[in-house]
Amino acid sequence: MDALALARWQFAITTVYHFIFVPLTIGLAPIVAGMQTAWVVTKKERWLRLTKFFGKLLLINFALGVVTGIWQEFQFGMAWSEYSRFVGDVFGAPLAMEALAAFFVESVFLGVWIFGWDRVSKKIHLASIWLFALATNLSAFFILAANSWMQHPVGAVYNPETGRAEMESIWAVLTNNTLLAAFPHTITAAFLTAGTFVAGIAAWWMVRLARSRKPEHLETARTVYRPAVLVGVWVMIVAGLGVAFTGDVQGKLMYEQQPGKMSSAEALCEGTESAEFSILAIGPLQAGCEDVNHVLSVPGLTSYLGTGHFSGEESYLPGVYDVQEAYSERYGDVTVDGEPVTYTPPLAITYWSFRLMIGFAAFSVALALAALWLTRRGRVSDNVWLGRLGILAIPMPFLACSFGWIFTEVGRQPWVVAPNPTGIDAVRLLTDRGVSTAVPPGMILTSMIVLTVIYAALAVVWYRLMHRYTIEGVPDAVRDESPEARDDDTDRPLSFAY
Repeated sequence: MDALALARWQFAITTVYHFIFVPLTIGLAPIVAGMQTAWVVTKKERWLRLTKFFGKLLLINFALGVVTGIWQEFQFGMAWSEYSRFVGDVFGAPLAMEALAAFFVESVFLGVWIFGWDRVSKKIHLASIWLFALATNLSAFFILAANSWMQHPVGAVYNPETGRAEMESIWAVLTNNTLLAAFPHTITAAFLTAGTFVAGIAAWWMVRLARSRKPEHLETARTVYRPAVLVGVWVMIVAGLGVAFTGDVQGKLMYEQQPGKMSSAEALCEGTESAEFSILAIGPLQAGCEDVNHVLSVPGLTSYLGTGHFSGEESYLPGVYDVQEAYSERYGDVTVDGEPVTYTPPLAITYWSFRLMIGFAAFSVALALAALWLTRRGRVSDNVWLGRLGILAIPMPFLACSFGWIFTEVGRQPWVVAPNPTGIDAVRLLTDRGVSTAVPPGMILTSMIVLTVIYAALAVVWYRLMHRYTIEGVPDAVRDESPEARDDDTDRPLSFAY
């Protein structure tokens, strides 16, 4: 493989792996903060037990996310130096803001939360987890600001003398309409992931204890795990509606800014009105879309996702060949290393990642419906299938988020910085031209192998820790360690929550 292919593989492996941890941290932090708020307000011990249980899982996930995320910045300089040179003046600003304004806040207040159970007042301690949760979401905003600029560059001009994009307005970058659509979609997907995580674990524990028939176990299932199931389920319901609504907004904006991505998502060869949405297609997508047979389809749905109209002239969607022709006319027939550049994204990956994103998210819907029905009117379910569904559903929104990210990035190809169809046309960069020219393929291959091995080892560590503390369950009894509840025994040893 050449340097470009290796750099792509390395970035795909490390980014998708890192993104596994991101949605859970973003969504679980506010849920844990909400549980602690419920404890402070109601003084019911079950909420403190749940706070410490899910808080421990949050810390494990956050730690692995930080470790795997550090490498992302190094890749830009090592494997994608031409990209960094081109976009650094713009791309670096939101990344710096993320580090200074968000990550530092996360680190500081997470430290207060971990070590401050018996050192600061309840209100300050509660404020620390909320500030951590808000900073986590703010961090996502700045990262998405950088990525949205790659999807739809604004607030910058092209300097022909330096061959670089140069920022004109940070405000334009932070109010990019692509960002304003992507951020709520990403956040609601994160809450869907975290809600499924909480509901799935709590449902498994509730069923397990209920089936034991022991009075003390039934009481724990009723007073601790059932409320946790309902918290997770209602978060899933609200977040699921948010994902659907924001996804619809994002799809229509994507049609305006990157029509090739929407056409590739349906493997639509020729432009048409009332474009159907195929649930299943058979054919060699990797070779093109001429021989693809859409076996099961919903009439007009793709047109609605792109234009807001099921039929009529307003429902017209261009096909991948139309986009190829229009882009060739506008940007020319470009060659890189003697090979012609196609303006069509890889059809097979774009088509299936879009459907897998939707399909895996459906498991969360199934868990929410089953849990609501089986816990109705105060019931504590001992249905073994609910426990199994809970465990099965946990990884599904993680996969949905990953495939959504793959769809977003692969569907932008062949651009690493896609051209703005309504604005700064010169600010664009082909992926082939963003790779480093001075780094030999052997070096990239070596780093890719090393990182893959390290990440695989970290995956084992993450799974074993998450499994271990999930199996332990909520602590049987917890003590209010806040200064307000502290006794007068000055010889009492210091107590750490984690």
